[in-house]
Amino acid sequence: MNAKPTIVIIEDEPAIADNLIHVLEMDGFKVCWFAAGELGLAYLTENSVELVVLDVGLPDVNGFELCKTIREFSDVPIIFLTARNDEIDRVVGLEIGADDYVTKPFSPREMLARIKLRIKKMTSHKGESDNKQTTENASSCSLQPLNFDYCINGHMLGLTAVEFKILHKLINESANVLSREQLLVAADIAPSASYERNIDSHIKAIRSKLKPFNQSEFIRTKRGFGYFYSESDI
Repeated sequence: MNAKPTIVIIEDEPAIADNLIHVLEMDGFKVCWFAAGELGLAYLTENSVELVVLDVGLPDVNGFELCKTIREFSDVPIIFLTARNDEIDRVVGLEIGADDYVTKPFSPREMLARIKLRIKKMTSHKGESDNKQTTENASSCSLQPLNFDYCINGHMLGLTAVEFKILHKLINESANVLSREQLLVAADIAPSASYERNIDSHIKAIRSKLKPFNQSEFIRTKRGFGYFYSESDI
């Protein structure tokens, strides 16, 4: 039996969240609700979900900034939810990586339709990409850096800036096991205990983008130490 698709709602108003949760659950979705941005972010770094509904005006963090952080490790569809209807806010939201923008008050049924449309588009896009990429001869795949991304047989991986820096460091120092702290430094992120485990999420995202080319296993884990890159059988 297939698991229910998961929607994350990051919204500090319980009444709004409750109405949306009811409609989504009635339609067969699993819903995870967080009233604070940092709680939602912590969940997203550890779990795969189908879509995020993100309030702009959260009590602990600006929704725009949270969207930027999510985009560093995930391409999950994001729908902004806000009481503001200014055009500049909509433009900024879409430019920093959101997929849609809904203003309050809104119809839960309309939001459901928008959510289903975004998930359908994402699923269709990934399916077309996977079908195209898997037709390539995996044995001839070769990673090449290009325009702050990596290219395999003419196909760009679509790495974020952080993902590119991490993969680039691993490949350039393939003889060495690199700690999470070293990878944070390579990604121009100040090492901290609170962020160190997020390296695991970035590694997971990179492996996912390498998987269609049968190269995800080249990023190896050395338990208790960190990660290293190797194309040889070990």
